Amino acid sequence: MDWAGLVSSVQVRGTFTTFACRVWQEVFMSHAVPEPKRAWRTGTAPGIFPLLGHGIAFYRQPLEFLNSLPAYGDLVEIRLGPQRAWMVCHPELTHEVLMDPHTFDKGGPLYDRLGKLMGDGLVTCRQPTHRDKRKLLQPAFRPSHVVDYTDLVTEEAEAVCRAWPTGETVAVTEAMMALTTRVTSRVLLSDSLDDRTTAEVRDCLAAVVRGLFVRTVVPIDTLFRLPTPANRRYRRALSRLHEIIDTAIAQRRQSADRDDVLGTLLKAASGEGAPAAITDQEVHDHLITLLLTGVETQALTLASAFSLLALHPEAERRLHAELDSLLPEGQRPGPDDLPHLVYTRCVVSETLRHSSPGWLFTRVATKETELAGCRLPKGAAVLYSPHLLHHDPSSFPEPERFDPDRWLPGQPTAEQRRAMMPFSAGNRKCIGDEFAMVEATLALATIAGRRRLRHLPGYADQKPRPGITMGPRSLVMTCEPRSRMPAAASRAPRATAAPCTSDTRTAGDHVVDNA
Repeated sequence: MDWAGLVSSVQVRGTFTTFACRVWQEVFMSHAVPEPKRAWRTGTAPGIFPLLGHGIAFYRQPLEFLNSLPAYGDLVEIRLGPQRAWMVCHPELTHEVLMDPHTFDKGGPLYDRLGKLMGDGLVTCRQPTHRDKRKLLQPAFRPSHVVDYTDLVTEEAEAVCRAWPTGETVAVTEAMMALTTRVTSRVLLSDSLDDRTTAEVRDCLAAVVRGLFVRTVVPIDTLFRLPTPANRRYRRALSRLHEIIDTAIAQRRQSADRDDVLGTLLKAASGEGAPAAITDQEVHDHLITLLLTGVETQALTLASAFSLLALHPEAERRLHAELDSLLPEGQRPGPDDLPHLVYTRCVVSETLRHSSPGWLFTRVATKETELAGCRLPKGAAVLYSPHLLHHDPSSFPEPERFDPDRWLPGQPTAEQRRAMMPFSAGNRKCIGDEFAMVEATLALATIAGRRRLRHLPGYADQKPRPGITMGPRSLVMTCEPRSRMPAAASRAPRATAAPCTSDTRTAGDHVVDNA
């Protein structure tokens, strides 16, 4: 090395910075050692049935089958019917897929089926059209706008409490489905749906999500053309959902404009408020997409939360203490209370980790590519499972334990944040993620502040019924009145959650301390 030349350079230029940079380049950069590439494990899941592949295992014991896959690798080949597919079993590998939507686009068995239901809506559209569709719908789901829905959610949650007779059994899942159907339909359509139609939507959605799952894990169209009772029930529910949406659109065209999602879509259809006018079919597709994705997942999250709280009395006690302190006399939470419902939001976050309703998703390779050292052909189906990632003991110690403290401010590690993805990650992350958290937090606070739900004698954890979503589909509990702490005893300093500044393009988690 020419040290004299370097010193001369320093004297001429008069800066130590220049000298240091040149030394770094001479000594280190020329001898830099590239970081070793991670050695991923790949394998194939055993137990492939002719024609059906792993569909039987997926349908009969979905979670057990999922939990068995990491033993065979970080990327595991499976069979969906006769088709090859690859399950991603590691959080970092999952992020590699989700952060590259041009290579791993929406598609595969799940989205092929959803496309027949939703059309070309925001969830099922391909990457080239996604940005414009998201830009059109984003204003309704911005955090500043979400707070405006506070009264809407708490009104509907309070109505649920009034309908529950204390001391008697109540159908919790059914009530949560009614609640989230009402909330979602009001956000999308204002008050276009009466009580009877809302109940129809709830029942149709339940039938559709169950039928979609079996069509995903056994993608053999011939089986579903047979005139079986289940196939007829699925087709009737699908047809009725489309009729309800078409009727709502037709009625709105004949009435005054409203400030809701349908109003935004109709303006765009007329050429207002969008770079290019959208078609009437796109209006329909967006509405049915948001309706399908906004109802059952939220209902199952709330039902799971009440079930888990009943099984964990200490977590329930701490939730009640927070609510009694912040909301004396059972008052409804308002926008100003949201930042202080810290433990309540922790309960929601831990419920989404422990019992995530969205448990299985697919992508499709848009070109021949490499993943985990494995060459995937163009059109290859790639699957990932939030349930599998959320129950990985290397990310979440004692993953079966329900522990809301995991999500208190400052508690979750960077690794846990990346592994926590109930709303997916990347630029295809759920557009309504913050709305979903606000809705669940407010509904839980409103109901738990007034009622206590207890499991029936002899209750045992229900075996999950597989569907596009996962959760307690027929939960029945006993409703008891709440005995609140005295106001003086319940007063405590108001904890405040960190402000929500989650980046929808890169974030994978959605926790209390998500700044």
